[in-house]
Amino acid sequence: MKSTHYIVLLATLGVWASSCTKKTENQEESRAFMLSDTMMNRITLDTVKTETVRNELTLVGKVVPDENKVIKIFPLVGGNVEEVNVELGDNVKKGQKLATIRSGEVADFERQLIQAQSDLLIAQKNQSSTEDLFESKLVPERDAITARQLVDKAQAELARMKEIFSIYGLGKSTNYTVKSPINGFIIDKNVNRGMQLRSDNSESLFTVGQITDVWVMANVNESDIPRVQLGMSADVRTISFPDEIFKGKVDKIYNVLDPETKAMRIRIQLQNVGFKLKPEMHATVLLNFEENQQMQAIPSQSIIFDRSKNWVMIFHSRSNIETRPVEVYRSLSNRSYISAGLKPGETVISKNQLLVYDALND
Repeated sequence: MKSTHYIVLLATLGVWASSCTKKTENQEESRAFMLSDTMMNRITLDTVKTETVRNELTLVGKVVPDENKVIKIFPLVGGNVEEVNVELGDNVKKGQKLATIRSGEVADFERQLIQAQSDLLIAQKNQSSTEDLFESKLVPERDAITARQLVDKAQAELARMKEIFSIYGLGKSTNYTVKSPINGFIIDKNVNRGMQLRSDNSESLFTVGQITDVWVMANVNESDIPRVQLGMSADVRTISFPDEIFKGKVDKIYNVLDPETKAMRIRIQLQNVGFKLKPEMHATVLLNFEENQQMQAIPSQSIIFDRSKNWVMIFHSRSNIETRPVEVYRSLSNRSYISAGLKPGETVISKNQLLVYDALND
């Protein structure tokens, strides 16, 4: 009997000791994984939400000026380029002088204007004399009619020459001044001082474009054409501003394929605040569209890939953080959709979660 009581007593002491040991270990473990105030300030918490699954289509394109706000300036006369007052990329105002051309054609126009003025003066004097003679019955009526017709013809010729001067922007000088027709930037320049220009020159001297609004022309592969629709939101990134996203929409689809690349072009219109986007810049375009299903969504940076699995850190409390495997349906640049492993309303750590993961799983 004594032996039996002794064995029972030893067993009871063993169970009590084991319980105390486990309790102590749990308390130590709890203290070991308690997040400090500093760590709490470093992490970011996000709530799991049920959202419509979105997808992204990545395209390559380039920035071009709005064709409706681009004007090519051609030489209206031939001659020698005396001055060039602007350079490529300069911001110019409407009416600003871009270049000066010394032209024999302008001198000839000046001669024709003076001749037209002289012819009109002579015709008017002749009309006055003829009408006086007609009233005195010294000349027939047809002479008076002819005199009036000559005045009308001279007036028409003078009006034509004045219109030429207005169109060409000519003054009293024999020089022809090339002026900017709009406010904008010089986006193309094909003239230098001393250049000889022919009157039938088919090449523009300058191209002036307004770039307060610009286009991004992007290529769509043949397999992705069914996914593209008018009005789709677009995020545009450039090498020059890698941390900045320019927002726009697809406003035109060119329903033809390039015979060489077999790609279809689309156009995204953007507001160019601060003129950051320059013509010919390379751009990466992300088109966003929705699918007909819903899943749990979290920030993409919340996911940790380790041991061939995807993990997230579930935050219950500062002393209760769970490492949970999840199945990722799709990861976009800033949002991931989870097909299994999460419930709506749960809280995940989305910043510096790797530090917590390492502390819990080392």
